[in-house]
Amino acid sequence: MSIIVAIILGGLVGWIAAKMMGRDEGILASIVIGIIGSFLGSWLSRLFTGGNEAFLAFTWVGLFWSFIGAVILVAIMNAFSHRSHTV
Repeated sequence: MSIIVAIILGGLVGWIAAKMMGRDEGILASIVIGIIGSFLGSWLSRLFTGGNEAFLAFTWVGLFWSFIGAVILVAIMNAFSHRSHTV
């Protein structure tokens, strides 16, 4: 059951981060962004707070760090996918 909740929360976090950063991703991409963002956010949480909790995604603090990780991931995706257009 917890894997279903993780997928739903990952999809929600990924979708919100993508919309906030101006991307229009599908459901599967949003889930992947949210899950990878959760890993990134977990790593950032340990880096900045010194805590050793690996996955905090089922707490408000965990959702915050997952969202931060997803936003960073989408920003990296934006940096590599935008091509310069000359007129």
